[in-house]
Amino acid sequence: MKLFTHRRLIKLAVAALTAALITLLTGLGVFRWMDNRVADMLFQRQELTSGRVVVIGIDEKALQEYGPFQSWDRGIMASALEQLSADSERQPAVVAIDTLYSGLRGDASDARLAEAAGKLPCVVTGASAAFGTTRQYDESGKYVINDYAITAYEESYDALKDVSHIGHINAMYDGDGVLRHSILYIDNPNGERIYSMAAVATEEYLKQQGQSVVYPTTDSRGRYYVAYTGAPGDFYDGVSIADLIDGKVDPSYYAGKIVYIGPYAAGLQDNVITPIDRSRNMFGVEYQANTVEQMLAMNYKQEAKDGIQLLLLFFITFVTMALFIKLKLAPSSALAVVLIGASTAIAIALYNRGTVIHPLWVPLGILIVYILVIVWEFLRQREERKQITKTFERYVDASIVAELMKEGTDALGLNGKSCEIAVLFVDIRGFTTMSEHMDPETIVSILDEYLGMTSDCVHKNHGTLDKFVGDCTMAFWGAPLPMEDPVYHALRCAQDIIDGAARISADLQQRLGVPLNVGVGVNFGPAVVGNIGAPDRMDYTAIGDTVNTAARLEANAPAGHIYISRVVADALGDRITTESLGATIKLKGKAEGFEVLDVTGWK
Repeated sequence: MKLFTHRRLIKLAVAALTAALITLLTGLGVFRWMDNRVADMLFQRQELTSGRVVVIGIDEKALQEYGPFQSWDRGIMASALEQLSADSERQPAVVAIDTLYSGLRGDASDARLAEAAGKLPCVVTGASAAFGTTRQYDESGKYVINDYAITAYEESYDALKDVSHIGHINAMYDGDGVLRHSILYIDNPNGERIYSMAAVATEEYLKQQGQSVVYPTTDSRGRYYVAYTGAPGDFYDGVSIADLIDGKVDPSYYAGKIVYIGPYAAGLQDNVITPIDRSRNMFGVEYQANTVEQMLAMNYKQEAKDGIQLLLLFFITFVTMALFIKLKLAPSSALAVVLIGASTAIAIALYNRGTVIHPLWVPLGILIVYILVIVWEFLRQREERKQITKTFERYVDASIVAELMKEGTDALGLNGKSCEIAVLFVDIRGFTTMSEHMDPETIVSILDEYLGMTSDCVHKNHGTLDKFVGDCTMAFWGAPLPMEDPVYHALRCAQDIIDGAARISADLQQRLGVPLNVGVGVNFGPAVVGNIGAPDRMDYTAIGDTVNTAARLEANAPAGHIYISRVVADALGDRITTESLGATIKLKGKAEGFEVLDVTGWK
C-alpha cells in the first residue's frame, strides 16, 4: 500500500508552500505593525506602583512663575535641591535630574548648583549621545560601516559631575515610533560605559538599602524590553518644582525615595508614545520612572529569537493547513478557534513567565491558513459542481443533479462504488429488418423520436440514463444517489416506454406502414457504479451480473413485454401482476432454474 497518494502529495506540497510564504512575509516584517499593536494590548498592563519613585515636574505652573525653561538660571534647580536637603532627617535617597547641564554658564549659579547637589545623599545628572552612521577603515584595513556610532556626546560640567553620578538619558523608538525598549548603557567616545539614568538611580538606591542591582539581559546594542507599570500620570501627583522651591511640599512626600525632576509640560517637547497607552503621550520623566520600577522589581522580559519563532511558525502553519485541507469546514473552524485561542494564551503565559514572543505571528498564520482553505474549499466545490453537472446532466433529471450539488463528489462514487440498483434495458424488435427498407434519413428520424421517448421516460421516473447503444437504451435507479423504492420507479419507466412505443408505432404504421415494437428487461441487485474507462475517455456506468442479467431479460422479451427477475417481482409484491415463465427461458450465463416473469398488469 502506498503511504502517499499523488493527491496527498499535492496537498502536502501546497501546505508547505503556503507555510513557507507566510513565514517569509512574516520574517520580512509585513505583519510587524499589527503584531506590535497586539503585543502592546496583551502584554502592557497598568499596575500599582511601588511608591518608591516620585516625580516633581517642571510644569506649566513653574514655567509661568520662572519663565521659559531655556532661560532658567541654574540657581532655580539649585533652589530645588536645597529644599530637598533642608531636612537632614527626611532627605530623598536619590535625586535624578532629567535635564542636561553641560558647559558652564560663567556665573555663580554653576557653583551653587554643584554645591546644592553635593549636600544630598545621591544626585544623578544626565548625559546625552547623538547616534549616526560612520564609515571608516579599521586597523586591518577593512572598510567598516557602523550605523550605531556615537557622533556627539554631552554630560554635566566638571564641578557638577564631581558631586553627582552620570546617567545617560537617551531613548530609542521602535520602528513604529513607540518606545518599547530602553538603552541600558552606551559607550562614550572615551570608551567609558555610561549606564542609563534609571539604572544608576536604581543601583544607588539599592546600595543604600544594602542590596545589589541586577541588570536585565540586553541585545548587542545594550537594549532591553520595558515592562511598563504606570500609565501617563501615574507617577505624577501634581507636585511642581515651583511648589518645592516655595516650601509647599512636605518632606514626607519624598523622604527616602527616588525623586525624579524633569520636564512635565507639553511645550518642553519631552514626551513619548508608549505601548501602555497609545492615546496619551507620556513625559520622558515618567518613562524614566517606569524603567526604575521595572529594575526595582526585577520584572525583566527576555525576547525570544525571531529565527526560532519563524521555524515554529512554519511548522505550525504547515501542520494546520494539512489538517484543514483534510477536515471539513465545521471541524476546521472549531480547530482554528481553539488553536488561535491557545496560541494567544500561551503568548500571555510566556510573557508572565518572562519571555516575550510575537503574539500575532502564530494566530495570524493560522487565520490566514484557515481563510485560504475556505477559499480553496469554495473553489473546489465550485469545480465539483461543474463536474457533477458535466457528468450527470446528460444522464439524470434536474432534481437529481440539484441534490448531487448538495451532496458533493463523495456521493458520486466517481471512482466506483458498490450499490443496489434496478437496471432497465429496452431494444427495438426487428430493427435491422425494418431499417433495410428505409433510407438513412428516415431511420435516423425514427431513432431520434424513439430514443427521445425512452430518455424522457427515464428522466420522468427519476432514473439515470446510462447509454444508448444503437437502438438499445440502458438506465438504472439507486445511483448516483440512493433512492426509495428504485424497483418501482424502474418498472414504471418500463411501462411508460411500452406505452410510448405503442404511440410511436401507431403513428409510424399510419405514415410509413411499419410498426415499432420494443421489449424491456428489468433486474435488481448489486452492481459497481462509477466512472469507468480510460483516463481520457470515462463513462459513468454500471457493471456486474445484475446488469448482464437485465440485458439478457430484455433480449428475450417479446415485443410489448416486460421481463423481470423473481427479485424484482418480490420487491413490488402485489402492486403488479405477473406470469411466471419458470425456467423455460434460458438466459446465457445463468444456472438452470433461474425464474423469469412476464409483467401482465398493474394494481
